[in-house]
Amino acid sequence: MSTYDRPVEISTGIDIGARNYMERVGRAMPVGESNDALKTLNFFGALDNFAKMFDIHNDDKVVLLLDRLIDPRVINAIDGFSRARGPKPTAIVYPSTQQTEIPDDIKAILDPATFVVSTWFCSVSDPHAQMLRRERGQRWVKITYFRDLDLLDTPQARFPIEVISEIVRATRARYLRGAKKGPLVITDRRGSNWKYDVTPEWAEQLMSTNRWKGELVADKPGAYVHYLSTHGPNIYERTALKIDRDRAVMPLNGTIYPQWAVGFPRPFAERIGVRWQDDAIVEVTGESSDAADLREMLLGGRLVELGCGFNPKAPRHTLYPAGSNSPGALHFGIDLAGPSRYIRRMLPNWEEPPIHMDLVTFDSTVVVGDVPLVTDGFLDALRDEPVRDFAAKYGDPVDLLEGWPE
Repeated sequence: MSTYDRPVEISTGIDIGARNYMERVGRAMPVGESNDALKTLNFFGALDNFAKMFDIHNDDKVVLLLDRLIDPRVINAIDGFSRARGPKPTAIVYPSTQQTEIPDDIKAILDPATFVVSTWFCSVSDPHAQMLRRERGQRWVKITYFRDLDLLDTPQARFPIEVISEIVRATRARYLRGAKKGPLVITDRRGSNWKYDVTPEWAEQLMSTNRWKGELVADKPGAYVHYLSTHGPNIYERTALKIDRDRAVMPLNGTIYPQWAVGFPRPFAERIGVRWQDDAIVEVTGESSDAADLREMLLGGRLVELGCGFNPKAPRHTLYPAGSNSPGALHFGIDLAGPSRYIRRMLPNWEEPPIHMDLVTFDSTVVVGDVPLVTDGFLDALRDEPVRDFAAKYGDPVDLLEGWPE
């Protein structure tokens, strides 16, 4: 029986039958459930990051672009924090987050804002929103990963943003050094072999964004950041490049064998291949129902972002709503040729519209030129000496950088 045919839990690599046996016999690890004391510790640590992120000033005009499914306590938290500093936010609530562009009737309300908090899918890519950040200096916080106030009780919420910034900057240095020598290549043990012929010019454009500079809070004109600080920046992002985003054919070629995808209840039991040719997905191999569903949605799709997490306390094997965002795990964000029936059926209330899909690998190796970014699913910058020295100011660097929640 091959490795791919065995019933293996992707989070542990242990045969499911063996794991069940061990759980019947006994336990060799602490109970993983958080108690109230730990939740309180995390909560008050998270408040420090929260205050830094929502850098609202007394003279700001704050607009919230929201959806009806978000935890109302999140809205109240941001609203109350803003009011404590003076501004009384204007909230616009739509039925879902799945807006693919800023509606015209909203622009008159949005345009005078100086600080925007958004759940809407179009936040990063809408040309009008980009103009408002670029030309008017609007500061934007995207809260895809802060839809439930209880997330403030988690280690990922309290992980120091300053350490994430250091990890990002170390990865940036590796990327820029490698892009002078050759392409970005992704491989793994399943046989993936995928290449992006990055140029030094494209690398510089990508790395010129505020998040790649390690600027992860909304304290500077034009900022676009995520809260919680888990997602990206991306190691490929079509919207960051000075190209015709709708017509340009990017040099992306090769095959990825993803281990999982958002909206699929279990990791793939079959070795499913997704092949790109000249920027477009042209083939999805496999015989299973998962392969058939992926074929229906992916053919003709194009990569819009290749995401890599940088928060070591982001849960490794949590894909929903768009991940994994654990360091070294990759997610391939694909804009589809048309709305997917599978997504509309399985994820009617997903935070992203049915024209997007995230494929995930946990064990890939990523090399730019001759410089490794990720080795077997481990983000190499986590062991760079300056990163470890900086993390040591906040605690045990081994625990902080390598103690990944499952």
